[in-house]
Amino acid sequence: FFSASMQITAVLALACTLVGVESFAGAPLIAVALRPARLTARTPPRSVGISMLNAANLRNNADERTSRLLAAKAASGKSWDEIANALGLQNAYTCQLFLGQARLQATTAEKLKKIVPAICDADIEAMQQPPMRGFDSEILKEPNVYRTYEALTHYGEAIKMLINEQCGDGIMSAIDFYLDVGTTIGKMGEKRVVITFNGKFLPFIEQRAEDNTLGPGPRAPP
Repeated sequence: FFSASMQITAVLALACTLVGVESFAGAPLIAVALRPARLTARTPPRSVGISMLNAANLRNNADERTSRLLAAKAASGKSWDEIANALGLQNAYTCQLFLGQARLQATTAEKLKKIVPAICDADIEAMQQPPMRGFDSEILKEPNVYRTYEALTHYGEAIKMLINEQCGDGIMSAIDFYLDVGTTIGKMGEKRVVITFNGKFLPFIEQRAEDNTLGPGPRAPP
């Protein structure tokens, strides 16, 4: 049987996973260790439960659709770059469409049906709905994904400093954003990966009262 501390750890890990928390008290979930304690079960509000259930159903439906879309791509014999070029899209964005992480526009749907004819009409229609964007944290265990994540976190502070110096106080948008993945050849003849981020700069604003079109919020009486 599990010890009390192991049971508590498992419960907390599950709870943290459900709300998207990847660490507890500054440590990864796998490193959580607590003394035995009594837990009081709390039933979440019904609206929250329904919302989480709907989100899970949407994600499951998207996963099933992705399996069909990838099978249709394989049947077409086309590469991601070939499909992207036919659609007039970035190759990474094209992948996102198949993974249910981007919305297919109506003007692009007809082109997609032609280049990947095995995609059924129902999936084409579903791809045009606003997707449930997100990711499973388990993907960070995949070496290719983890190494890219590691590079961004390792260089993150340097990237911030350079953005601030060149653009000012602000961030790079990941919505008004283009991502391209390509290759080049190094001096020794080796293939090298080239990942290009092209995002709109979004400056932080000074929250001047005169610019707030809604006016001031409720104030406590003097």
